[in-house]
Amino acid sequence: MDLTENSNIMASRLKERLTNLEANMSLLAITTTCVLTIVTGYCVLRRRALITNSKRPEKQIRSRDTSTYRVSGVPLDWDREKLRTFLKRRELAEVITIDSIAREANIESQTATVTLTNSYMQQWPGKSRQFTLSEEHYNDFLNLNRSVSVEKDFIGLTTLYEPPARDHKIDVIALSGLGGHAFGSFKERGETHMWLRDSLPGYLTSETDNKPMARVMIYGYESAVAQSKNIQNLEDLATTFHSSLLALAAGPTTRPVILIGHSLGGLIIKQTLISLSRSTIPDDQKLIRAVYGVIFFGTPHDGMDISSLIPMVGDGPNRFLVESISRINSQIISIQQRDFHHALGKKGDSEVFCFYETLESPTAQRDKRDEWKMIGPTAVLVTKSSATHCRPWEDGSEHICAIARTHSDMVKFGPHDPDYRNVWMRIGGLSRRAIRARDRLQTTTSKFLVPYKQNPDFVGRSDILDKIKLQFGLGQKPEHDLSQPRRRVSLYGLGGVGKTQIALAYAYWIRDIHPDTSVFWVHASNADRFRAAYAFIAEKCNVPGRDHPEADILLLVKRWLEEQNKIQWLMIIDNVDDIELFFPSQRSDDPEAHHQGDKLARYIPDCNHGSILITTRNKQVGVKFEQGSPLIEVTKMTDDDAHQLVRDILKTEVSTHDAILLASKLEHMPLALAQALSFIQENTISISDYVQLLDEGDNVLVDQLSESFEPVGRDSETSHAVTATWILSFRQIERTQPLASDVLCFLSLLHRQAIPKTFIEEYCQHKPGYAQASVSARLIKALGTLKAFSFISGGKDGSVDMHRLVQLVTRKWLVNQGRLAEFAESAITIVEFLYPIGEFDTYQECVRYLPHVNSVLARDGTNSRSEKIAKAGLLRKLARYYCHKGEYKNAEQNLRLAANIQAQGLGEEHHETLNIRFDLVLTCEQQGMLNDGEDLALETIETGKRVLGKEHPDVLAYLASLSFIYPRQGRFQEAEDLLVQVSEAYKRVLGEDHLYTIESISRLTEVYLDQGRLKEAELSALRVTEMKKQKLGEDHPATIAGMTALASTYEGQGRLKEAEDIGSHATNLSTRVLGEDHPQTLAIKSNLAQVYMKQGRWKEAEDLQIKLMETRRQIFGREHQDTLTVMNSLVVSFANQGRLTEAEHLATQVLEVMKRVLGEKHPDTCISMGILASIYRKQQRLEEARDLDIQCLELRKSILGEEHPDTLLSKHNVACDLEELGRSSDAIALMEECVSASERILGGEHPDTMHSLSVLEGWRRKTSST
Repeated sequence: MDLTENSNIMASRLKERLTNLEANMSLLAITTTCVLTIVTGYCVLRRRALITNSKRPEKQIRSRDTSTYRVSGVPLDWDREKLRTFLKRRELAEVITIDSIAREANIESQTATVTLTNSYMQQWPGKSRQFTLSEEHYNDFLNLNRSVSVEKDFIGLTTLYEPPARDHKIDVIALSGLGGHAFGSFKERGETHMWLRDSLPGYLTSETDNKPMARVMIYGYESAVAQSKNIQNLEDLATTFHSSLLALAAGPTTRPVILIGHSLGGLIIKQTLISLSRSTIPDDQKLIRAVYGVIFFGTPHDGMDISSLIPMVGDGPNRFLVESISRINSQIISIQQRDFHHALGKKGDSEVFCFYETLESPTAQRDKRDEWKMIGPTAVLVTKSSATHCRPWEDGSEHICAIARTHSDMVKFGPHDPDYRNVWMRIGGLSRRAIRARDRLQTTTSKFLVPYKQNPDFVGRSDILDKIKLQFGLGQKPEHDLSQPRRRVSLYGLGGVGKTQIALAYAYWIRDIHPDTSVFWVHASNADRFRAAYAFIAEKCNVPGRDHPEADILLLVKRWLEEQNKIQWLMIIDNVDDIELFFPSQRSDDPEAHHQGDKLARYIPDCNHGSILITTRNKQVGVKFEQGSPLIEVTKMTDDDAHQLVRDILKTEVSTHDAILLASKLEHMPLALAQALSFIQENTISISDYVQLLDEGDNVLVDQLSESFEPVGRDSETSHAVTATWILSFRQIERTQPLASDVLCFLSLLHRQAIPKTFIEEYCQHKPGYAQASVSARLIKALGTLKAFSFISGGKDGSVDMHRLVQLVTRKWLVNQGRLAEFAESAITIVEFLYPIGEFDTYQECVRYLPHVNSVLARDGTNSRSEKIAKAGLLRKLARYYCHKGEYKNAEQNLRLAANIQAQGLGEEHHETLNIRFDLVLTCEQQGMLNDGEDLALETIETGKRVLGKEHPDVLAYLASLSFIYPRQGRFQEAEDLLVQVSEAYKRVLGEDHLYTIESISRLTEVYLDQGRLKEAELSALRVTEMKKQKLGEDHPATIAGMTALASTYEGQGRLKEAEDIGSHATNLSTRVLGEDHPQTLAIKSNLAQVYMKQGRWKEAEDLQIKLMETRRQIFGREHQDTLTVMNSLVVSFANQGRLTEAEHLATQVLEVMKRVLGEKHPDTCISMGILASIYRKQQRLEEARDLDIQCLELRKSILGEEHPDTLLSKHNVACDLEELGRSSDAIALMEECVSASERILGGEHPDTMHSLSVLEGWRRKTSST
């Protein structure tokens, strides 16, 4: 037999599945295509290209030369060695030295200064080189578009040194002068020593511990004199510098700032400070208050002699800038002299120091090559009077100092220069005084009554802080925003998400930016603490009447704050979670709570000169406090913020991967992260060790969340553990809204995402005491409360999502209360009731509910009888879903478990137990487990007869299940006899026109087809089709299936036109009734493709098969049995068109998948082996064909038996292989065995028997003739 015969067997398998479509079809398997291979491939190719492009040119630099470059965009977790390795691989120079590496202000990367000896950089075009990080971080998708930049212009801010965060107390920023270079201007002439980087940080140390305390930065700008293309004036340069400084104001705290300006750089500083002093923008005010001192080196406050510069500039675009610093008629210089006096406040608020030059400097002159060089006559470029004419009260020796150097060299120092000692001593003294004056921002009239110190580990949250500022009218409004400032702002969010820390950061921001504003902190977790906070305010603010024995402190403080209209104040009310402490009770049966809530609510002050910031876990509280203002939700941290928090707490560099992995395990919750990091520090373990600990299970995670620790900025009287924080809220909800508490417990047993609202409604309906009419309103209120506490959130289509950690802690709470089993039983009962039977029409619902099914099945409840029945029922439904997906092994496992559980609940012989075993029989048959299926079916039939009666409809169905097994074992006569018996019984019990009766006759048609009794099959199919038309109508799916069976009988008889017509009609009907992608429609189309193949219409068959393959891949998945079956049909089409290479490739692929998915001994796997062997035969690879056919024969003998029709097919194929290999006698002997068995099993008129006999006779004639 040839390739087409294997295809016929395959088609037969499809027809069998079609007749039992209601119990065995599958619809959708969600498949994902992994892009990791593509991304990795991209990264590898990108890396190769990069390395190739980065090879240095052939021309070598012979002379030894050193240059300093800036490297920007360096990842935060890189150290010097990693950066040096990265640059070395780019072959930028003969020698690479990393001189400094520091994090940039408000930028998530580092900047380094490097010395390149004999650099190859100048041989590359452009001013800078960009090197992608993708090949260094190809596992980190966040960094795929990141790059490192190498350049030497140093434009903008560059951090040269940054102390550890805990030691960082002051910022120093230096600006170079006209014609200078941001880095080179401060470098020792002819050497590599740069005093701002290499010496100054070591001298600027803390008075308390002598540790370096200053972050040192330089600022660069385009300042060339000759051939400049820059049109910026002094105000433009100041504006750009101003923008760069905003990075210092981006965080919650701005440290004191010392500015250093050389020459023109000093004028830029003055212009910037004047602009900041006039601004009303909060960040600008923050910056101007932070600047404590300025040190000027040769700054022309009164202008300078520009006569030697004008020829260099000529008519260039920068001429206006040069003219603006002239000592003659400079308008900008005059304005600066007038306005700078008070830019930094009054005398005593800040300090200015001026250094002036005492050596003449060479002026500009053209050399022999007509290039401008500083080789002209010498002159003092900036006179003492101009360099020291700054603020009138700072003209004494304590504020001015001479440096015996030229204008350029006055900022170039070696490590041991005497002049440098004068400089660093001045800067050091200024820095220490700046820190001591830090508290000057806090005035004597304002109060800062905050019980927590500033949190040095607070990071990020700038978006929320900006929202707070904007609502209070302190931020910069977007255009067209006409909203008025609010007097009350509420932060709400899950406990531990960082609300208190944000409020604390805002309090310190107010102290820094608005020192005249008083800040009061009020604990509001209970009435006693609220009262104590008010008493503390009364004491510290000397509120009149506070000492009177009968004084009402709450009312006293409220009225006093409202009456202090000459001062601004901010009150932060923290942990306002219990709504009944401030507002009337939500329960009409609790008059005491109503009285207490109303009492506290009235003591919140309300006036135009005061603001209230509230933190609450309960959104409903925030809504009541806000008085119509929008609330601000505090959600989880970003990856970047979490990474920074981890680094700051551990005080060490941590890889991005480790930090984000830890954060994701803890849902990016700041309190949970701080708790975890505390445990890591206390036990000296790594982050990966801690993550492994969490991976041991949910119980370990909950235990870790229960560990107590001492974070900064949390109430000492409140538990710091995450679990305890939430359990307080659980108890509050349980007390005030029992239904909300029960719903939360019920939800904790489901999957945390996309919980259908129908589940919750059904749960409430089952609760005693809740009438159906009253559930809806109560449920809305209950869900509203849980959403208000951020325990749940609204999902799509009315579904609900639950916070993962909240879910785990809720389960732990139930365990502690001894109520977990109670809610577990409720959950499994509700899910079983609502989970649909896995059919095509309910498939999507099955997929949506599946995570909840798995969740409730994962835990035991009370182990009651009703729970066992519900669990068994749910497992059975789940098994049917798996059958539709083609995952029969999963279906089998679930059915076996369901049968055992059902037997425990109802008994071994209960009707429902038997029904589960019936499903298990069909599942075994689908997997080719024919003997197991037969044994189980016989056992189920015998029990059913004894318990239900031998003609009970379900017992007859159990009996009919054998009709699927016997034909696959080659036991056609037994299958026929059994179906006749079943159909006759159905006629007696249910009637001749009952659907069960008709379906049993339809099944008999398939058995006739298997035996080659085509005429009988045709008559049976005609009868069944007419019965279904009369009973159900022509367009019923069962009638359409009958038409398909009839078409198969015509196909078997060679009546291909009739088969095609009926098949096309059935396809159209099924498409209209069920849809184009319904499994039954696809099966009918697959049969139609078989007809096309027999008609020799290979291209049409191929096109239809490709379309079917793509559809089945999309719906069922790439490895579903039906997808593989249609792929085998496509193999046959390819082969019969002579496209043997394509056929072989696809057949090999299908066979490998079938071996892995179905197993090597599955009957369908043997079909694929036979198809591949047939292709080998067509390719004249005869020995490979023989070996594969023999393997297939042996497998079929062991699986199906010696005389099964498929086994006979394999014998036929092996005999053909032997004949092709010249072993005629062996071939004839084996074919004689095949014919003899075929005549006995299938009959002499069966097409397979006739074909084998024809081949045998041909060989005999051939042998006799030779």
